[in-house]
Amino acid sequence: MQVASSNPRDFSQGQASYAPDLQAFVFILFFAFGGITSLNDVLVPKLKELFTLGYGEVMLVQSAFFAAYFVMSIPAAALVKRIGYMRSAVVGLLTMTAGCALFVPASSHSMFGLFLFALFVLASGITTVQVVANPLISMLGRPQTTSSRLTFAQAFNSLGTTIFPYVGSILILGTLASTDPKTLSGAALDTFRSVESRVIAHTYVGLAIALAILAAVVWLRRKALVEEPAPHTPILKAFNLLTRPRFAFGTLCIFLYVGGEVAIGSVIVNYLMQPSAMGIDAAAAGKHLQYYWGGAMVGRFIGAYLLRLYSPGKVLACVAGAVIALLLISANTVGPISGWCLLSIGLFNSIMFPTIFSLANEGLGRRAAEGSGVICMAIVGGAIVPLVTGNAADIWGLKQALIVPAACYCGILLFGWFARRPVVTAAASSPAA
Repeated sequence: MQVASSNPRDFSQGQASYAPDLQAFVFILFFAFGGITSLNDVLVPKLKELFTLGYGEVMLVQSAFFAAYFVMSIPAAALVKRIGYMRSAVVGLLTMTAGCALFVPASSHSMFGLFLFALFVLASGITTVQVVANPLISMLGRPQTTSSRLTFAQAFNSLGTTIFPYVGSILILGTLASTDPKTLSGAALDTFRSVESRVIAHTYVGLAIALAILAAVVWLRRKALVEEPAPHTPILKAFNLLTRPRFAFGTLCIFLYVGGEVAIGSVIVNYLMQPSAMGIDAAAAGKHLQYYWGGAMVGRFIGAYLLRLYSPGKVLACVAGAVIALLLISANTVGPISGWCLLSIGLFNSIMFPTIFSLANEGLGRRAAEGSGVICMAIVGGAIVPLVTGNAADIWGLKQALIVPAACYCGILLFGWFARRPVVTAAASSPAA
């Protein structure tokens, strides 16, 4: 998932001087936070079986993670205002390191609540890093090539979401195929949980070490960027943008899109394990996540071409309609067709976030950065929609629960049609223009 940042400074007034290797550093950030976020889709089936949870309960994994966007976006933006981009990146990376390290006590005590706390801390660090990353990549180069750099950075994000779930499935999900925790009790169940929790902890300890090294490298390069901040503007003033119907509708659709995307990604492993879908084991199902996220990576390049030819709003409406169709086909078929329809949704998800984001911000002019901050908070949809989907799955079953993300994409389709025409500004509509 590509996420917009809460841009705390408006650099339309000028550029900042920097060392050329900073671009590579930002690309690595995109790769890291994209990959770590997608690991949640592997954690969901693991923790579900480990603690014998219902779908509604295990979706608290996503709720704990994405709640951090709502809670931490504004504080992270304030932090960047105070200490600058590079130092804020270090704070974000160290917070991510702490979140990964917290998986050790969580596994030692085999407590689901501690895993949720670790995920919230980890996501708080990711939020801070994302608040840094998007505006930073726009600064590092000529204004004429900003779109190219952002597209390239998003490709690194997608690369992370494609690789991490595959490797995570091998490391984390392998043993679920050989042992069913529901058949265990007493000391045997406690031992199983302890052993399997350590498997999760070892994976995240490895990530913690890598993140700590990256934080040290960034700290050593903290003076490589000489920043030129714009005049101070109150961050909370941005919320009056919600009085604009187009922006408010677009912000709602970011909520719906992130919620729908995360809900689908969270259930894919368990969905493919069902006899009515592919009937494969957890590890094999986890490896199939690469097709969901890899489709998003491929679709980004196809979508970039189509968006040059057709109205972005119409393209958005079409891909949202395609997702709704795939969800309905998946819910009403069996076997590989059902499974592959769900996996194919990644291809059509690819352009949704940046397109909704750009359509919502269209016409905001110099207030576009403020709009970015509000939209970043709407990512909290990833905390709420999966929870609703999980509870629906507990009541009606996984296939029937797909109606929840389908309803989200209906809202996105309507927004695409609503925003199919470009905003006509006062300047553009005047005779002089």
